[in-house]
Amino acid sequence: MQRPWISINLAVSCDGRIASAAGSASGWTSNEDHQRLLDLRRGVDALLVGRATLVADRMTLTVPDQDRQPLRCIASRSGCFDPQHPLFHRPGGPIHLLAATWAAATPPPGAILHCGTFANFLTTLAVNHHVKTLHCEGGGEIIASLAGLDAIDEVHLTLAGHTLFGNPAAPTITGIPGNFLPHSMPFDLTRFDPRPDLGECFVSYTRHGAMAPPPQ
Repeated sequence: MQRPWISINLAVSCDGRIASAAGSASGWTSNEDHQRLLDLRRGVDALLVGRATLVADRMTLTVPDQDRQPLRCIASRSGCFDPQHPLFHRPGGPIHLLAATWAAATPPPGAILHCGTFANFLTTLAVNHHVKTLHCEGGGEIIASLAGLDAIDEVHLTLAGHTLFGNPAAPTITGIPGNFLPHSMPFDLTRFDPRPDLGECFVSYTRHGAMAPPPQ
């Protein structure tokens, strides 16, 4: 499968959850973590999130003070996108929407709709839209899909020791706990930056044996 070089970024509670069972919005980590999120967006060709994450966090997927904005990519099984969402009304990179089927898909004006498999979508971004680097900000279901395709090259996590969600239904990095991934994915630790004053630690991992990201 031809695809971009893919990184992911998530905040994780001390019990291994990325949100509450009710799907809490962003804002439960520090301002420094938010700044890191923006820094990790810089220079990539495309940003990717699932529709539920887009809705919960009211994301617009832009990079402040950067002339060239990345493509904004949203994946949804249902294909139901709210045309009133801020994403569709804020200037930024071209918007690409992925839906499982054409039947239910309702793309807002100006968005480019793709229907089919996640793997084909990644290939289309790489081949037709020249996306060399793609950065994914969740949620867990879309991370699980990337892992199932063996398509994660770099992982960035904020380990938030100050928060305990404490609910078995709260999602983990790969969604609601259930089936295991098809195989192990070895990564090498490349950054370990504890911030005791914040109750957080910023860590990064690179896939063992993976090539470096293409130059921007």
